[in-house]
Amino acid sequence: MNKLFLSLHVLAAIITVGPVTVAASMFPATLRRALGHAGAGDARTTLRTLHRICRVYAGIGTAVPLFGFVTASGLGVLGDAWLITSILLTALAACVLALFILPGQDRALAEVAGLPTASAPTSPQPGRLAMLTGVFNLLWATVTVLMVVRPGSTTGV
Repeated sequence: MNKLFLSLHVLAAIITVGPVTVAASMFPATLRRALGHAGAGDARTTLRTLHRICRVYAGIGTAVPLFGFVTASGLGVLGDAWLITSILLTALAACVLALFILPGQDRALAEVAGLPTASAPTSPQPGRLAMLTGVFNLLWATVTVLMVVRPGSTTGV
């Protein structure tokens, strides 16, 4: 049963986290194009699509830690330092996405569309979104390395 849940955990991570990292990474450059008015209509459509990918896959991505906890429990590694570190980094990545990236994308979309926003800065900040996305991606890369290397593992890796 552990192999089934580990497989589901890995598949969920690939299928959900991958699209979010790619779409979130593409958003700032597309935002720059939309702000530059060169092909702004196409860029706005692309921005909406990228943001939707981020939102939808972030929601579905909750399956990753759920399958992870079931797998870790079955393997008896819930107390291992590498797993606790991975859990904390995953929670931090989720917070960066939910508290900074997705709201930043929302504000940018509203601003590009010309809609009034109470909490929006005077103009969208593609550089800030790019930096936050880089942090998000780095956190996930670190979690991936911890999951593969697993300090103290008996697999010989």
